Amino acid sequence: MKSLKYSLAFCGLSVLFLSQKTIAQEQQPAPEKPKHEFWHDKKLYLNEDGSNYLKFAMLSQVWIRNQEYNPGTTIFDSPKTAGTDIGIRRFRIQMYGQVADRVFIYGQIGQNNFNNVSDRKQGFFIHDALGEYAIDKEKLSLGAGLSSWTGLSRFSASSVGSIMGIDIPLFLESTNDVTDQFVRKLSFYAKGKLGKLDYRMAFAQPLAIQKSSGYVAAISERSNFSPKPPQMQFNGYFQYQFKEQESNLTPYATGSYLGKKKVFNIGAGIVYQQDAMWHRNAVNDTIYTDMLHLAADVFYDAPIGSRGEAISFYGNFTHYDFGTNYIRNAAPMNPANGSSDSTVLNGSGNGFPAYGTGNVLYAQLGYKLKDNLIGATTLMPYVAIQHAHYERLNKDMSFYDIGVNWLLNGQTSKFTVSYQNRPIYNTSGNLTDHKGAFIAQYQVSI
Repeated sequence: MKSLKYSLAFCGLSVLFLSQKTIAQEQQPAPEKPKHEFWHDKKLYLNEDGSNYLKFAMLSQVWIRNQEYNPGTTIFDSPKTAGTDIGIRRFRIQMYGQVADRVFIYGQIGQNNFNNVSDRKQGFFIHDALGEYAIDKEKLSLGAGLSSWTGLSRFSASSVGSIMGIDIPLFLESTNDVTDQFVRKLSFYAKGKLGKLDYRMAFAQPLAIQKSSGYVAAISERSNFSPKPPQMQFNGYFQYQFKEQESNLTPYATGSYLGKKKVFNIGAGIVYQQDAMWHRNAVNDTIYTDMLHLAADVFYDAPIGSRGEAISFYGNFTHYDFGTNYIRNAAPMNPANGSSDSTVLNGSGNGFPAYGTGNVLYAQLGYKLKDNLIGATTLMPYVAIQHAHYERLNKDMSFYDIGVNWLLNGQTSKFTVSYQNRPIYNTSGNLTDHKGAFIAQYQVSI
């Protein structure tokens, strides 16, 4: 009986002790959950340690311009020699994330070049749609979809929210909207880092040339893209990163780090497609030729002072082989839609011969002034030049761009003004004039 009493007493004390401990635990505040369990740093976290997440980003770039137009320019059949226009150069919505330990997804929609002569309510279109699996998280990832994992050079796929000038070096997007969708290609790619060597390679299926806006069915003595079902296209770009390593999470290369990083890279790239081009020879035979592009570049971006100063430099040499006497214009957000002068090679509005068979030298240089130069803001002036020797032209083509960024809040909010000068050629390939453009841009991104 005595042992039974002791046993009952012990059980009673145990129950009382456990109940008091439970009450005490309930009265204590629950430990604070880490912010990354749901939403932090613009990411929606999918697991407790934050390794799986989704991230969202947006970008808007609005231009206002006053510029001289190419000879013969018309807007709905009304002749115009110059004018002022407002337009949305780019608008982007991005969604991407590490949705499992080795699985990455990236999507982007948006619109380019919307101005007062554009079709209305045309809606957004898909820029990127890809999935990626990491065989080795650093050395090798494989992916597929519509993507900018392309070849040739650093700025063949630019991070447009961080570009230093008012626009990217357009000529480095060698098949922009001809056999791709604003640089993006349906492709299978591999990318990774082997020590300090960053690489990307892709096999792409070119989009049908018949669906491009400037498609011409007729064959001539000058090379153009063949309308035959295209061969697969090989893309590669390899860069050695001597200083700090850059992220290769997405294909888009940063334009300037504004002194936040010290980067020095040397790179080389290629784009090759068999029988991509065609032309007619002197006896009317149809000749098919390969498309081969080669490039080498250097990028240096680093702080150089104790008060936030920084320098940014990019240099590029590109060899383009589109076939005999190939030439193609670029006309960013063209304010015009017609021409009454068929002898002008540039076409209407602000077009100029940016692409062609031949060699191109490009350089851009910018200098970020000290932090807090104007209140909490600062300035970054820059200059850029594209100089090309194209077979089709009798005199070398030079395009100049000089401007200044007012960094209101880094790349998140900035105002840029620029002066551009472009050459005018006639269809005989002779240089006849130069035209200028003043551009102001406001960019906001998150």
